[in-house]
Amino acid sequence: MSDKTIEKAHHPFIRNKGMLVVISGFSGSGKGTLMKQLMENYDYYSLSVSATTRQPRPGEVEGKDYFFVTKQKFFGMLQNDELLEYASYVDNFYGTPRSYVEQEMEKGKDVILEIEMQGALKIKAKFPESVLVFITPPTVEELGERLRKRGTETEEVIRKRMAKAAQEAEGIEAYDYILINDNLDKTTKHLNYLIQDQHMRVRSQIDFVEKIRKDLRTYYTSLNN
Repeated sequence: MSDKTIEKAHHPFIRNKGMLVVISGFSGSGKGTLMKQLMENYDYYSLSVSATTRQPRPGEVEGKDYFFVTKQKFFGMLQNDELLEYASYVDNFYGTPRSYVEQEMEKGKDVILEIEMQGALKIKAKFPESVLVFITPPTVEELGERLRKRGTETEEVIRKRMAKAAQEAEGIEAYDYILINDNLDKTTKHLNYLIQDQHMRVRSQIDFVEKIRKDLRTYYTSLNN
C-alpha cells in the first residue's frame, strides 16, 4: 500500500458551471508535473490540452500533452475562431481549443489552462471571473538547474528561456495568486485549496443565493396567510 493518500472527492459546493483556472509559470517551474498530480489527486478538474507548433519532447503523447500541429494548421484554427487564445513563445505558437473548454465547464468541471503569460492575460480579458495562478521555483538558481536537468534542450534554448523568464517576471502582478513550487505534494494541495475556495465567493454562487432569497420569500408569505 502506498504511503501517499490519494484524495478523490466531488466538491461539496453547488456547481452549476465550472470555472476557468489559468496556470502559468517560468519554463522549468514544474507546472507540468504539478498539473499531472492535481489531475491524479482530484476528480473535479479537466486539463485543457493546448495546440502547439513546437516539436514533441521525448515521452509526450499527441492529444494528451499537446495537439502537435503545423503552423499552417494552427493559423487555420485561428481563422475559424477555434481557439480561445493564442500566444508565441520561443519561436513557436500555442493556443487553447475552444470546444473542449466550453463543454467541460458546462459539466461543472473546473478547467485548467496551462498557458503562457500572453495567453493568460487574453483569457482574463475575455473571462474576468477566471482565476490566474503563477508558479515559480524558490530561486533563480533552482530554475536554471531544473532546465538543465531536462537534458532535452541546448544551452542556447536555455538562455532564451531564462531571458523570457526575466520578461515574464515583470508581469506577475497581473495574476491573482503566486505559488512557490518547492515541494510537489504541498504545492498540489495548496493549489487545490486555492481554486476550490473560489467557489465560496458570493458571485460564484449567485444561483444558490437567488434560490435562498426565493425560498425565504415563499416561507415568509406562508406565515402570513
